[in-house]
Amino acid sequence: MPEPATEAPSAQAPRLGAREPRSALSLALGAVRAGPLFILLVVAVAMAILAPYFLTERNLQNLGAQTSIIAALAVGQLLVIVVRGIDISVGATVALTGVLGAEIATTSWGSSSFVVVVAMLLVGLAVGTANAFLIVKGRLLQPLIVTVATLGIVRGIALVVSDGVTVNGMPGAVVSLGNGFVGPLPASVVLVGAVALVVYVLMSRTQWGRWFYAVGGNPEGADRLGVPSKRVVMSAYMVCGVTAAIAGLIVAGRTNAGSPSAGTLMELDAITAVVIGGASLAGGRGTVGNVLAGALILGIIRNGLDLQDVNPFWQNVAIGCIVLIALELDVVRRALEDRLRVRSSASARGRERRQRPEREDAPRVGDAMGVGR
Repeated sequence: MPEPATEAPSAQAPRLGAREPRSALSLALGAVRAGPLFILLVVAVAMAILAPYFLTERNLQNLGAQTSIIAALAVGQLLVIVVRGIDISVGATVALTGVLGAEIATTSWGSSSFVVVVAMLLVGLAVGTANAFLIVKGRLLQPLIVTVATLGIVRGIALVVSDGVTVNGMPGAVVSLGNGFVGPLPASVVLVGAVALVVYVLMSRTQWGRWFYAVGGNPEGADRLGVPSKRVVMSAYMVCGVTAAIAGLIVAGRTNAGSPSAGTLMELDAITAVVIGGASLAGGRGTVGNVLAGALILGIIRNGLDLQDVNPFWQNVAIGCIVLIALELDVVRRALEDRLRVRSSASARGRERRQRPEREDAPRVGDAMGVGR
């Protein structure tokens, strides 16, 4: 008697426990997300080849000190942009911080570096709190309009306090912060690195940090889930004000003075660093590491072109081109994410249909027994 034929197992049947290979979309999305690091590598290699003194120890130390100012501003700006905001007043906060610090240094209170540093940080916190209150409590007031207004107010106060002139003389601790070293590293790099580490831990390891992304990604959904959206937004602007004050400390320390014109257009550099770092201006996306890469890209471009005596106007052209590339990468990333989301959803529905029992085709027990005939 011949044996019954058996169906050969399908060659395409997945093995138990086998990992599904990554799709081309997933690989492309990973490559786009690594865009800031790729741009940083390309720019660094290009400047190392074109500028003969770029890789010298002294120039790298100078590059780190210069970049630390923009990095401090960009880390604070990241928090604001993640929650769908923007802060145009950070450059003016740099000026007011330095001017008030220099003015306090000329008084009897100025003999204590601790008092001057705390006072300068409180100035930044006050500006950030004012922005937060106006934006959150004002409801209809847009962050761009509010911070443009506070930019004018804060810059005006700096001019009034200083009579429009540079105020010389900062405490030794502030000067050391701007020009000193911790081993081979500039002190400002160590300080900003510590600040960036704290913000990184906040954003990636705490519930509050997850709330930042929730509020920026879907404000209405975050409210329904009980996220304290108003407090989250306010905290973002307050931290941004403090990081602007830290940048002001570094600027004042490097120049040993407080200038009412300090920080001019630094707000644009900070926003540019955030955008180059891959954060979305629509909110809900951005990482500290990529933003630091964005700040370093700006610093390398300016430093390398300075070494080659390139006209500063061409520096702006080069940076503008990098920003356009970063924006295009953001558009491509969002398109890839949408396509991957649709494909994942369709795949999940297909698996659900395959695993669902075919009740419609299965005979009912009552029918098989003849019940109800």
